[in-house]
Amino acid sequence: MLRDTIVAIATPAGRAGIGVLRLSGPRAFAIAAALTGPAEAGFVPRPRHAHYRRFCEADGEVIDDGLLIAFPAPHSFTGEDVVELQGHGNPLLLARLQARCVALGARPARPGEFSERAFLEGRIDLAQAEAVADLIAASSEAALRAARRSLDGVFSARVAEVVEALTALRVYVEAAIDFPEEEIDFLAAAELRERLAGVEALHAALRADAARGQRLVDGLHVVLVGAPNAGKSALMNALAGAERAIVTPLPGTTRDLLREVLRLEDMEFTLVDTAGLRETADPIEQEGIRRARAERRRADLVLALLDDREAEAALPRLAAELAADREGDVPGPALLWLHTHADLTGRLGAEERRADGLHLWIDARRGEGLEALRRTLREAAAGEGAEGSFSARARHVEAIGRAGQHLAAAAAQLRAGQGELAAEELRLAQAAYGEITGAVSADALLGRIFSSFCIGK
Repeated sequence: MLRDTIVAIATPAGRAGIGVLRLSGPRAFAIAAALTGPAEAGFVPRPRHAHYRRFCEADGEVIDDGLLIAFPAPHSFTGEDVVELQGHGNPLLLARLQARCVALGARPARPGEFSERAFLEGRIDLAQAEAVADLIAASSEAALRAARRSLDGVFSARVAEVVEALTALRVYVEAAIDFPEEEIDFLAAAELRERLAGVEALHAALRADAARGQRLVDGLHVVLVGAPNAGKSALMNALAGAERAIVTPLPGTTRDLLREVLRLEDMEFTLVDTAGLRETADPIEQEGIRRARAERRRADLVLALLDDREAEAALPRLAAELAADREGDVPGPALLWLHTHADLTGRLGAEERRADGLHLWIDARRGEGLEALRRTLREAAAGEGAEGSFSARARHVEAIGRAGQHLAAAAAQLRAGQGELAAEELRLAQAAYGEITGAVSADALLGRIFSSFCIGK
């Protein structure tokens, strides 16, 4: 398909040093040749070699000088003819160069249009295209490594592995439907159960790894919950290193959600302080409690705070409150129990692994016992196998979740002997997986994804 030639400044305005301008499309080489001025009439760049050239206005006035590198199709990022111009980093010079390219027949690129063209030309799949943006936006070494692995196709290969097993399962079920006269009941055969179990195991592993990849991209979402005066706001301030939340002896002081982005070594966290959980007639406080409950359902990790002087009575009530958040068989967020005011009970710094999770005893006001908490937060953010992680986004995790729902429905239909309905559920599961790499995509989805990219990517 013949497309317009696009141009974009590929370095942020105002950055000192080298400025980069990119062209992609059928007229990229012609525009680059014209840009080098009358003295270079007929200039044909050698592929993938750096040429020193002056970049000129139509009357020959020099705009800037620098390097010109040409990448002929299909051996370029976009799969089209691509030219990269490297000059001085002054944004005024870059703006003049872009205006000159537009005058020669290019048009300014939309956000993410270079990556979109690479996807449409089959150079990368959709997950890899999104990894480009994740690589640029990464705020930690761990996130950088994960984005690099996704760009190299690690995530896509994992998806392909599940889809291949799912396809084989669909073929088996479809064959059983097409040959109902066979004496053997293929839908009840052990081989089918084994194939289904294999798909479910691959799906569960990918779901866990994608969730970890999303945490590396978005950061760990940590929510503080507990009764009024359990020490949530004091802990928020201690971890933030600043007076972000108001701390008073009066219950109900925190009425809305307070958010703070924290960095612990190489990990990023969004910490959310919530209203204390209690019965109240105050409509404002009631709304704060409602928001607290909604927020903790979205959490990756819940820090459940207990005043250690009242922990024995408070723990069962808070545990029941948190258990009510769970929806069906979907596991809730990870849970860490923090016993506050432990300096008054003589247990400061204690740690216990119980059936309901890890318990730590701390004093947030004086910052004691917090190193163990920080260590636990870092471990929760990294998760097991962090070195092999790939980057993932919320839409990927959501698509995998939908695929899991269809797999569960297919298993139920197979147990009931409903082959046609099971086959449809398996098809829907495969379609959900196809959305991740772009094997199944809609124009509206592509528009949302690439519009979030930088100009020039």
